[in-house]
Amino acid sequence: MIPSDAASEAIPALILGFVLAALLTLVTTPLVRRYARKLGMVDRPEARRVNKRVIARGGGIAIGFAFITVSLVMLGLNQIAGLHFIDESKVGLREAAALLGGAALAVGLGFLDDKYQLRARWQFLGQFVLAGLAVGLGMVVTLLNVPFAKGGSLQLDGVLASVITLIWIVGMINSMNFIDGLDGLSSGIALIAALTLGVISLGVGTGKVEPYVALFCFILAGALAGFLRWNFHPAKIFSGTSGIMCVGYVLAVLSILGAAKIAVALLVLGVPIMDTFWITIRRVATGHSPFAADRGHIHHRLLDLGLSHRGTVLTIYAVCGLLSLLSLVLSGTGQMYAFLGLVVLFGLMLFLIERLGGSDSVEEGLDAGSYDADDPNPRP
Repeated sequence: MIPSDAASEAIPALILGFVLAALLTLVTTPLVRRYARKLGMVDRPEARRVNKRVIARGGGIAIGFAFITVSLVMLGLNQIAGLHFIDESKVGLREAAALLGGAALAVGLGFLDDKYQLRARWQFLGQFVLAGLAVGLGMVVTLLNVPFAKGGSLQLDGVLASVITLIWIVGMINSMNFIDGLDGLSSGIALIAALTLGVISLGVGTGKVEPYVALFCFILAGALAGFLRWNFHPAKIFSGTSGIMCVGYVLAVLSILGAAKIAVALLVLGVPIMDTFWITIRRVATGHSPFAADRGHIHHRLLDLGLSHRGTVLTIYAVCGLLSLLSLVLSGTGQMYAFLGLVVLFGLMLFLIERLGGSDSVEEGLDAGSYDADDPNPRP
């Protein structure tokens, strides 16, 4: 597909935004790591973690700083400096405030948990505050691609649209939270998702060019790429709650912006979303809390089958990459059909892997995740 004139004109800005964000995160992450250690923001080796040494957390501060700073710089170059390489009519001041202001708030709320290890209830409250901010600024899901609806889509408005948006943003944050169990896993998946949303925003598969949305996507991807240098196995720093909340929130809002990208996000992020869905179903069905620590996640199962730490992460990367390619060639309705098929296939895969692994899926007090993300301090 030959890119349109609007997409072609935006490409230099997208590359510049990606490179600037990557360099900024690459430089600031070691600084964040140093101060995180001084503040005691570290994960220590224990039975529920795979790290064998003390590792700093809070890397999301570097990700959020790079994303927000470079976004503001690029917006300034575009409007104040008069370069106008991006059509600013696609995203207004309110949307930009919801995206960047929400990202800053997400990093701040996440930092509080990284520093003080807040109870789960306070984390949830923070997630709903973030989602409420987006809704209050008009960032709501107005269109859903539903295969069985008339015309293949369902229009949403009013209270229903607000509720769906709250569920979507909070669900996205927790999906990233649950999959953050191995070095570089969640950040790599988010990088693939951000790039895919950015390409879709250039009109690939939809024909609707939204360079402003693409710019934010590529800046986020650059920030994640720079961080991944320090987060890939063996990790020198974890993203922490600050990273999970920031990245989850930004991806959720970016998927709301523009041409109905909810279906794209569902498909590209199918692995963490389905992992969260089936893990929650299984835990509730067996009488456990949805947030009880266990080894039932897909990455734990692959480790149990004998894959190495890196091998497991790269395997999941490959699956996400294939889903990303699939999202580029399918229509909105086709993406939803693919996602529904993924729900069934993922459940069957987890069942088969569990049988082959031959280990109990729920082990009280044991979680191999390097960040132990799905057990967010479940104190009463």
